[in-house]
Amino acid sequence: MAFLIKNAQIVNEGRVFEGDILIKNDRIERIDSSISVDFKVTEIDAKGQLCMPGVIDDQVHFREPGLTHKAEIYTEARAAVVGGTTSFMEMPNTVPQATTRELLEKKYAIGANRSLANYSFFFGATNDNTEEVLRVDKENVCGVKIFMGSSTGNMLVDDEQTLKKIFCNCDHLIATHCEKEEIVRANTALFVERYGHDIPFTAHPEIRSVEACYASSSQAIELAKACGSRLHILHLTTAKELDLFTNEIPLEKKRITAEVCVHHLWFSDVDYLEKGALIKCNPAVKSKSDRAALWAALKDNRLDIIATDHAPHTWDEKQGKYMSAPSGLPLVQHSLQAMLSKVNDGEMSLEIMVEKMCHAPAKCFNLHERGYLREGYKADIVLVDTNKPYTVSKANILHKCGWSPFEGHTFNSTITHTWVSGHLAWQNGMLNDNKTGERLKFNQRS
Repeated sequence: MAFLIKNAQIVNEGRVFEGDILIKNDRIERIDSSISVDFKVTEIDAKGQLCMPGVIDDQVHFREPGLTHKAEIYTEARAAVVGGTTSFMEMPNTVPQATTRELLEKKYAIGANRSLANYSFFFGATNDNTEEVLRVDKENVCGVKIFMGSSTGNMLVDDEQTLKKIFCNCDHLIATHCEKEEIVRANTALFVERYGHDIPFTAHPEIRSVEACYASSSQAIELAKACGSRLHILHLTTAKELDLFTNEIPLEKKRITAEVCVHHLWFSDVDYLEKGALIKCNPAVKSKSDRAALWAALKDNRLDIIATDHAPHTWDEKQGKYMSAPSGLPLVQHSLQAMLSKVNDGEMSLEIMVEKMCHAPAKCFNLHERGYLREGYKADIVLVDTNKPYTVSKANILHKCGWSPFEGHTFNSTITHTWVSGHLAWQNGMLNDNKTGERLKFNQRS
């Protein structure tokens, strides 16, 4: 099937310009100032609308298998597409955990059958599966995930010899969750002693503290430098950690890269008073000064990627007190709208936003033929009406958990169209999920 997008404000590779895009089958056939064709095509007039590559989210938790009362690959991928995210990379801490190649491929089979968005799944490291880690397929798997901080089951990797073996022998991208478990446990014990189990949510950034984050991030970077590893540190939250990263070389040449998440750019510790458990996440939302430092590092290229760490829990689960309410929040449906709001507020330029949400993930993971509006590339494309406000409500939330920390907030933009590998999956409030997305492919690194 062919589509012709006409008169759009195209945002791509540092430029904003008016033009047309021809989509044929699963690819971008042509980009030009004006295109006409002599064959059957569905024409869409995008006058006044933004046209950009689909968002690539390098960190989500879609909870399948085993935790499908919270979310499913089917439900969350649909929510992603409605929000302009066309590709995702999902984490291994499901039930069972994706810590063998057989279990990992079972997740890929679910993606092939049920995901509206393009998909990839991380392989999970443990203290006991190093040999499996070293066999991960670099062309077909986005990377290896190490929890250097608490996680479900036995996925905390805290054995120093195991860490060194993985870092020094794995030739794939290693993505890490960095919080020092001993520090978090000690802080938790202090607050339990003070408050019992009725700890205020405002204590969360003190329990999962700056020191806990820095101790773990610096350890990961020290290991990566010693071993020459390809390291990607997920969800940075503190000003102190940012000095560990450089902006002196281009992203394509970096061996150590970093991600920041939407909620850490949006919320700060003052929001715990209103939101409580709804913004409890690991690592924690921290101070206004930390948030300001994250924005500065994002704009000067010490931070490379904006992602979500989409991690839904049911509403009932989130109603517990501090010690029982789980960490994580659903974000994938609204990440692009949230960041477009920050563009509208003057926090960053449109070009930087597209770089950090679309181009940079493709560069960082060496993604094959995605992340850009380029002739011959896969047609992952989003149209946005920046003059059409959108209020988040229970009626329009597609996350299976049925809630959002943005509920009641009005964004300045509405996602009107989303193409996934050439398939028009979302158009003016209508989903077409009769075609699934594709498994992401990754170019071999030199």
